[in-house]
Amino acid sequence: MKLPVTFEEKMGGLLGDEMDAYLACYEEPRYYGLRVNTGKISVEEFQKLCPFEITPIPWIENGFYYDGERLSPAKHPYYFAGLYYLQEPSAMTPANRLPIEPGDKVLDICAAPGGKATEIGARLKGEGLLVANDISSSRAKGLLKNIEVFGIGNVAVLCEEPGKLETYFPEYFDKILIDAPCSGEGMFRKDKKMVKAWEEHGPEYFSNIQRNIILQAARMLKKGGMLLYSTCTFDTRENEQIIEGLRKEYPEFRILDICPYEGFCSGIAQAAMPPDEELKKTVRIFPHKMKGEGHYLALLRKGDAPPKSCLEKEPGPKRKTGQKLPKEAAAFFKDISWEMDDGRLELRGERLYYMPTGVSDVRGIRFLRTGLLLGELKKNRFEPSQALAMCLKREDYAHTINLSSEDERVFRYLKGETLDVENVEGFCDKTWQLVCVDGFPLGWGKACGGVLKNKYLPGWRLC
Repeated sequence: MKLPVTFEEKMGGLLGDEMDAYLACYEEPRYYGLRVNTGKISVEEFQKLCPFEITPIPWIENGFYYDGERLSPAKHPYYFAGLYYLQEPSAMTPANRLPIEPGDKVLDICAAPGGKATEIGARLKGEGLLVANDISSSRAKGLLKNIEVFGIGNVAVLCEEPGKLETYFPEYFDKILIDAPCSGEGMFRKDKKMVKAWEEHGPEYFSNIQRNIILQAARMLKKGGMLLYSTCTFDTRENEQIIEGLRKEYPEFRILDICPYEGFCSGIAQAAMPPDEELKKTVRIFPHKMKGEGHYLALLRKGDAPPKSCLEKEPGPKRKTGQKLPKEAAAFFKDISWEMDDGRLELRGERLYYMPTGVSDVRGIRFLRTGLLLGELKKNRFEPSQALAMCLKREDYAHTINLSSEDERVFRYLKGETLDVENVEGFCDKTWQLVCVDGFPLGWGKACGGVLKNKYLPGWRLC
């Protein structure tokens, strides 16, 4: 692979005697990764269920390698059931190393396509709030789909400039993840098109963007909160110098140790002027040291956590929610075992949402979704949403059709076809049926006269 001369010279200065080993890794194949959705299935259960060969990624407890040259996990029904996300192994590290607790309010500020956001959402376990933002509306649509496939309902998906967000969320979040736009030097082996992109927009271009984003994020983080900054590049201007710039602007930020792994390399103290030994706590990932592509991570805390009494009042205007379940929906929800809080229901036009607790008023911000879309009211009837299906477990709903992953009707369902299901256990005529594969929900169908009218979301269908 032909690398730019200026890039090779820079990496030679960075790596010294390791440069030959680094260049040699470009002759090796890239690695493919799969991350288990622990919000739907445990790692142990998935290993028993997985129909293809996987091997553990040693520094990611729910991550696995697979042979991407031979296998297509994105075409398996388990992928459509949201049991896993396909992600480059090193790219799993940032969300894995940000300590998330159920109940946290978390911002993923550059979230598309959703690799980090889906892991954060799974670890929140339905409690707290995930705000997933991406400035690109087209990318944000893909982000929303991935979040909904994973069955994450305590979410707000936004499409806004980070600078505008800080006026709505001052010192609001417990945790913030910044997977910053960067020059992509760590992805040259995975995607050769990144080399040309680097030649057009290099580290100097991106470092200005990164500097603004991290300062804006800092103002949205609570006192005592944690911020994880990451890139998939090697240049110190986009990595250590961004962290040093943050600490000069806001000295209360302290660099924290990151849970180690034998292949991790220390950050470069000499990148700062004067050299800063604290930068060695940040982490560099090189493809010749580990089975993954290049990455950089820094974990920081904003001062000390305030006393509990100071945490009771949350900043930011609150949404006004709360109403009774509409009668059209009430009959449907009698078949769902959830205990719903009417105070979290919100009807917008014909669409019914279940809002996360404590979500701020986002009027004035471009958003694709706030809360879980439960469904729509249509001509005196209720139609449940695809997002609701993905949030349910099989045992949550009274009427389910469970098919084996080897049953050809699963693939016909995913393609949007009508199914003959009269002899399937659990079939109940003239009801909404939750279609499952090996016990994991895929979507809805409407039973009528021994057949299942397909209600799988058209935009999600298998081509």
